[in-house]
Amino acid sequence: MWRSLLGSTLVAAGLTLSWSMAWAGQTLDGVRQRGVLACGVNVGVAGFSLPDSQGVWRGMDADLCRAVSAAVLGDPNKVRFIPLTAVQRFIALQSGEIDVLIRQTTLTMVRDTNLGLRMVGVNLYDGHGFMVRRDANVSDIRGMDGMTICMSPGTTNELVTQDAFRAANLRFAPVLQERMQDNAQALQAGRCDAIATDATQLAALRSQFGRPNDYVILEARFSKEPYGPVVRRDDQEWFDVVRWVLNGLIEAEELGVTSTNAEQMRATSSDPAVRRLLGAVPDLGQAIKLQPSWLYDAIRAVGNYGELYDRTIGPNTPIGLPRGANDLWTRGGLMYAWPLR
Repeated sequence: MWRSLLGSTLVAAGLTLSWSMAWAGQTLDGVRQRGVLACGVNVGVAGFSLPDSQGVWRGMDADLCRAVSAAVLGDPNKVRFIPLTAVQRFIALQSGEIDVLIRQTTLTMVRDTNLGLRMVGVNLYDGHGFMVRRDANVSDIRGMDGMTICMSPGTTNELVTQDAFRAANLRFAPVLQERMQDNAQALQAGRCDAIATDATQLAALRSQFGRPNDYVILEARFSKEPYGPVVRRDDQEWFDVVRWVLNGLIEAEELGVTSTNAEQMRATSSDPAVRRLLGAVPDLGQAIKLQPSWLYDAIRAVGNYGELYDRTIGPNTPIGLPRGANDLWTRGGLMYAWPLR
């Protein structure tokens, strides 16, 4: 009834509304019917999404895929990882080849409004940087004049590099290769003088070099690069699921809930926020058509946000990134969960 009234009002005002887009709700049902989540990830970047020696995908992005699978299907292992280049990623999501894209993707206004996609939320704050050989004796962008710079097409890094060099009145020669691993090999082989991409990815690439200490990531950052999951725009129900899984992992760290104590806290905690988070009361799951244990299952599978960060890219990993802006808001960072109530 209210739909027809609203529709009539919009038509009278000269506006249109596609109910098929606003009420699609097909992705969640499709994942359940298939019994597997199709998750788009990078083709291979250490700390984010990279198969280990047994072919098991490891990293922050891979584990976020597992968290969504655990929340929706009750099993973190019901994921089909689809490796995608920067050029392929949005097409794969638009076409329905994947259900969600969790692949070092910067959330920007144009991407959120013009591609038929929705940016879900931030799982990592980053910034554009440059990596050069240590023996080049370069400490800032002014020393990079005339350099050959490797980067991947279809990324924000192309535009940021152009803008940074233009603003500094400097020149550079771009070398565009889809796979960041090819850019890493080109730098090590001397076919380019630098790599331009986000700083976390530079650290991940360097951790895989034979001689990582021979390369320097310049200190300056030239952009804001907030990473986050992406879904299709025509399915608000699925958008809600992915967004609140991410918020749930952050909330778990805020509340001190971990992969190891979640079971005990679910059984014994009297804190209403913890009880809601872990499904001791069913309200949150009912709100997005999931089982009461949806976040409990996700946290047990991959840990809270801090556990996830520390295990994949944190200070004690080969990548060695401090929390910085990715720490909780209560410790001076930017990570802040929307209230789960």
